[in-house]
Amino acid sequence: MSGYLNIILRLTIWLLLTSDLSLENIAIGIVISLILPHTHQSIGTLRDWLQAIGKIVMAIPTAYIEAIEMIFRPHQAEDIVIERVPPNRSSGLIFLDIFVITFTPKTIVFKYHQDGGYEVHRVKRRKNS
Repeated sequence: MSGYLNIILRLTIWLLLTSDLSLENIAIGIVISLILPHTHQSIGTLRDWLQAIGKIVMAIPTAYIEAIEMIFRPHQAEDIVIERVPPNRSSGLIFLDIFVITFTPKTIVFKYHQDGGYEVHRVKRRKNS
């Protein structure tokens, strides 16, 4: 089961990168997914994957809302925060966490610490004094 999820994740990333749903591109993506080295690491629980997919679905409208907000109300302050990685997180789920954080316009992960944290750069509205 973990091998199939790994191939599906890699194929999804390939399709997102190429933005091409042609049969030829899907076939190339499958071949690349099979050729890339595989780890024999835990892939996480089904519950973790469903939560990650839910976060991705919720990130889409959030990204639009944040983009519109930044157009009409510019954000001129910024900060860097450390977000903790849930314990025993698989590399695929860590990738999805970073993807969701970076997908929204106000945040970007610029460093992942092996000891369990993401350095996240955020833009925000300046507080009125």
